[in-house]
Amino acid sequence: MPKTKLQDAVFTAIMATIMVYGMIVYNVALNTGEVAGYTFLAALHELYIMAPIAFILEFFIVGKIARGLAFSVMRPDDRPQFITYAISICICCIMCPVMSLIATFLFKEPSFGTWIQTWGMNFPAAVLWQMCYCGPLVRLIFRTIFKNK
Repeated sequence: MPKTKLQDAVFTAIMATIMVYGMIVYNVALNTGEVAGYTFLAALHELYIMAPIAFILEFFIVGKIARGLAFSVMRPDDRPQFITYAISICICCIMCPVMSLIATFLFKEPSFGTWIQTWGMNFPAAVLWQMCYCGPLVRLIFRTIFKNK
């Protein structure tokens, strides 16, 4: 969808912010055992740390790797939505373990077991959040901001 570097930066910023916020809400809910009003407020305390990290990783490193992986199984003439899905899943496959590792070091008692558990709990939620909610919402927001004329 993004056609210029500026559009790519805007798209990535929106995606990183919404994706990270949703995952932080999920992790706060896991840690507290419930979803309440304070769950959404508590997630904001980590957002300003994790969203810039996610943006930098995705924009400069992971996006290129994910596109390469996606096009190793997809062809450029495949249906565009399937290419989008493949890239999204590849991004989740790379970002989830990396962001789980960073969150483990920043917000938990760091250990290999804690990281694996965090990654294992986050991966299914990240893929579902990305494919069913975050991805479509961000693409709608992006299309609204950058209407083709």
